[in-house]
Amino acid sequence: MPRSRRSWASGSKFPPRSFRSGALAISACRLYLITPPKIDDLAGFAELLQQTLDGGDVASLQLRLKDLDDDGICRAVDALRPVVQRRGVAFLLNDRPDLAFETGCDGVHIGQLDAPYRAARAAVGADRIVGVTCHDSRHLAMEAAEAGADYVAFGAFFPTTTKQAQSHAELDLLTWWSEIMQIPVVAIGGITVETAPPLIEAGADFLAVSAGVWTYPQGPKAAVAAFNRLMGNQLMGNQSIGHR
Repeated sequence: MPRSRRSWASGSKFPPRSFRSGALAISACRLYLITPPKIDDLAGFAELLQQTLDGGDVASLQLRLKDLDDDGICRAVDALRPVVQRRGVAFLLNDRPDLAFETGCDGVHIGQLDAPYRAARAAVGADRIVGVTCHDSRHLAMEAAEAGADYVAFGAFFPTTTKQAQSHAELDLLTWWSEIMQIPVVAIGGITVETAPPLIEAGADFLAVSAGVWTYPQGPKAAVAAFNRLMGNQLMGNQSIGHR
């Protein structure tokens, strides 16, 4: 039987879309949080992250620190992973399937210029999550799905200051994918509380958000709560997320 999203926690696979017929009327969309591109104070950010996750339902946190060496990435994982996994939230590492496995992450997110899917899967194992960036390409998304990816990510949907966007994705990509595929689709790129509604309506299963949470005027905890209200998850809270 396919898992519902409530069971997508550390060590579990990314669930198929069929959870939508589940018993708790769970929204068809959840928040996929991405760290800021730079973290100067790990201890301070760990405390902020804990408060942020208390704002409402979060499916996953992706650690994305492009400018760190391996030792720095491992230190960041050690500081942040326990905070995330204690709440039943999946902890994913960007780009590095080898370090994701070695440091006990729940999975890895890879881009088109990173390790190919099969190498990433071999590195992390069959029981962890592997997601693939597909930009605005239906072909790349179909290839990733056929290879066995746990989710595909389309974007950027809006201008973003977090990274240099290589493509611009249109809303109809989300609708097309959600109508024909069971593998979840993640929308990414410039997503804020203000820009999120059309993505949710178009069929996104997850919204990948970085600056839209960390720079929210009322603070990141309030941003998580606001996204959950948009998604209809405000009644879920942490009790709806699977525990280890």
